[in-house]
Amino acid sequence: MPFIKVYIHFVWSTKNRVPYLDSKELRQKVWQHIRENAKNKGIFIDFVNGYHDHCHCLISLGVDQTIQKVMQLIKGESSFWINKQGLTQDKFEWQDDYFAVSVSESVIDKVREYIKNQEIHHSKKTFQQEYDEFIEKFGFEKYKDQ
Repeated sequence: MPFIKVYIHFVWSTKNRVPYLDSKELRQKVWQHIRENAKNKGIFIDFVNGYHDHCHCLISLGVDQTIQKVMQLIKGESSFWINKQGLTQDKFEWQDDYFAVSVSESVIDKVREYIKNQEIHHSKKTFQQEYDEFIEKFGFEKYKDQ
């Protein structure tokens, strides 16, 4: 049996960054559903949280999981579930794009803390500012125009 520990920090937004997830209660429902759905599909979510218009998820990939497939399963099923439950007034959608960066074991606790504190973090900074920082910090700007 292979022993694998590959952590990925995923970040994705709602379609057009519409603040669909506008209450703490709604967000908690969505995050809990994402956790349960992922568990049923054999996806290990270490931590999930977010804010009005986006989600952060720390996932440890399994031996046969790909980034694309994990995102497809989590985002697709959760938007279907949100709409089926009628949790938002308008049709809910996630943006197609997402960030995915590997996380070293040595900084796992730091990433967990960052994800945990999204409410506080976004009282000082918008998602656009966070997005721009991610682009710069991880060197994605060279890929943006391709």
